[in-house]
Amino acid sequence: MFKKIASIALVAAVTITSSFAADKINGAGASFPAPLYYDWAYNYQKDTKNKVNYQSIGSGGGIKQISQRIVDFGATDEALNTLKLAKDNLFQFPAVIGSIVVAFNVDGIADETLNLSNENVADIFAGKITMWNDAKIVADNAGVNLPNQKIIVVHRSDGSGTTFNFTYYLSGSSESWKNTYGTGKTVDWATGIGGKGNEGVANLVKQTPYSIGYIESAYKDKNNLSAAVLKTASGKWVKATEENFKAAAKYATWTKEKHFHSVLALQQGDTSYPIVAATFILLPREGGEMNKKVIAFYDYAFKNGDEAAKKLGYIALPEDTKNMIREYWAANIK
Repeated sequence: MFKKIASIALVAAVTITSSFAADKINGAGASFPAPLYYDWAYNYQKDTKNKVNYQSIGSGGGIKQISQRIVDFGATDEALNTLKLAKDNLFQFPAVIGSIVVAFNVDGIADETLNLSNENVADIFAGKITMWNDAKIVADNAGVNLPNQKIIVVHRSDGSGTTFNFTYYLSGSSESWKNTYGTGKTVDWATGIGGKGNEGVANLVKQTPYSIGYIESAYKDKNNLSAAVLKTASGKWVKATEENFKAAAKYATWTKEKHFHSVLALQQGDTSYPIVAATFILLPREGGEMNKKVIAFYDYAFKNGDEAAKKLGYIALPEDTKNMIREYWAANIK
């Protein structure tokens, strides 16, 4: 369950065993993990009295604010490469794994009953497939009553790591998309209406008949939306389920030397959901004591937050990955 909060920023705290006095830690960035960070923060404050204020402003905003040292930590769904991290003097580590679903609002078509090939998803967002009863969609959906209605595309209006991972998937699925639009936190959309954050896209899809959009799976569940069945990289139909998210996540390759830089979309395996993504935390390399307070919060979450992650539709990091992150902290956070 999502915690009810007074504003978009919820507060959390440092572990009971911490030697720090009560502090307020400010973070901002990705909307993708925000529901989970709010939950972790709520329990962290309840247990330890220390507070974390997190603002869901999108990955682009999170990168900008930590690069300008406006906040104590940034959050992004697009992992930064070693050159970018060095340029902005940042450390980086993953916090949790999630998934992006293609949500739709078509009366009479239930959740997980609409098949959309990856190529057709790319053509819809490129404005090439414009009607719900287009022959290409009909061919994959025998027995489904597809209406003679225009498809309303909903996309992000802000710089977004969710958009980065979604367009990475589209680029890997369609040469036409790759050559025309490519991969990025923002792209020059051919069609559609924009919503700010995963929250904004989810609300627009929910309110707009015959719409389709891409959102983190937790927002699909919160808003009681329907998700399309997609294809694995090997061409098998696959539903947006925890088991299929985990099937993709197990192929993650992390290295401390590359500051955990990775992309998890379109992994191998016949049950690997095609749009799985990790989300990352950015810290200033000169952060000193404040960095220690931030990692105390995430260490608390790693120890106590797996059940919350599962309930909200995320995949907790494997224990060996958490231990690798702790080694990274020990080597870099002084």
